[in-house]
Amino acid sequence: MSKRMAILALGIWAGLTAAAYSQDTKNNPKPEAGKKPSVVLSEIESRPDFARLDSMSWKDKGYYEIEYRTTDKARVEINIDASSGVAVDQD
Repeated sequence: MSKRMAILALGIWAGLTAAAYSQDTKNNPKPEAGKKPSVVLSEIESRPDFARLDSMSWKDKGYYEIEYRTTDKARVEINIDASSGVAVDQD
């Protein structure tokens, strides 16, 4: 392979990689795009059976993954859509 062909191939590869990365980051919403974590957590804490928070984390698919305990010690796992604040079924 000539030097020019190698440079051309590298340029094409770099362009495709950048485009794929750009597309991938556009499809992954950021937490800042929706409800603040404090607002989501406040809504969870206001549930009548809420006892304590075990964990809360952001998932790149656009939802918060929350685990908490109820007053009867049951463990609840729930995913809350960041933009709407509604529970969603996600993996």
